[in-house]
Amino acid sequence: MSVITVAAVQMDIRICDVSGNFERALAWLERAASLGAALIVLPEAALSGYCFASRDEAAPHALAQDAEPLQRFAARCAELGVTGVLGYLEAAPGEQVYNSACVAMPSGEVATYRKTHLPTLGVDRFLSKGDRLPTFEAAWGSLGCLICYDVRFPEPARVLALQGMDVLAVPTNWPAGAESTPDFVLRARARENRVFVVAADRVGVERGRQFIGRSQIVDATGRVLAEADGEEETILFAQIDPAEARRKRIVIEPGEWEQDPVGDRRPELYGLLGAPANA
Repeated sequence: MSVITVAAVQMDIRICDVSGNFERALAWLERAASLGAALIVLPEAALSGYCFASRDEAAPHALAQDAEPLQRFAARCAELGVTGVLGYLEAAPGEQVYNSACVAMPSGEVATYRKTHLPTLGVDRFLSKGDRLPTFEAAWGSLGCLICYDVRFPEPARVLALQGMDVLAVPTNWPAGAESTPDFVLRARARENRVFVVAADRVGVERGRQFIGRSQIVDATGRVLAEADGEEETILFAQIDPAEARRKRIVIEPGEWEQDPVGDRRPELYGLLGAPANA
């Protein structure tokens, strides 16, 4: 498999309506699959909503990894032969709650990514931080996942790229004020790591907070292949060749002008990356 179609679902979400949001997310998944998408990314917290006032309010809307909606999502991805990425609040052992993404493969395999960087915003104020940056293997290549604020940091995307990631899925909830992410950050992460980025945002207003849409698909050069507006529910589609992400060296003029944003790194100079912020 070389060229595949990827899709970003931009949808509105109703807070506290897990069952209703799930049925709508499943309908979007099926529509995207029917139009040929092999990878389908849906927004952050797509089942629960985001603007909770406390952990106690959010917890009843969190799902265990084996909850029925997630099992149905995984089963439908397997039936459709697609890879699906769906944001939700995860209820974990020890009364932990995470901002997570369900990554469902055509094989029926299901994995979870837990948001590793939490802003002081919405439900993230009350959640636990994930502690892993895994990649997931699909028939077409290697998939990484970061959620919303995670992508503001260059390090996690770089770590995923060093593990062989071809495509970065970004379920997100960008509020008004976060325009710099679709304006600059996604393009930078794509360009500096030579990977594709599929970012699915939400639209609408939740408890007075406006979400900006502008879901994007970005190629490995940092070029925006598709972008949604700030108001409408929609699906973005683009065709990509994941193998392009494995060609890190950029040859503009052979022997005269070449660059490799991954291979030309100088890790021996980057020791402060592992130090506390105030070191």
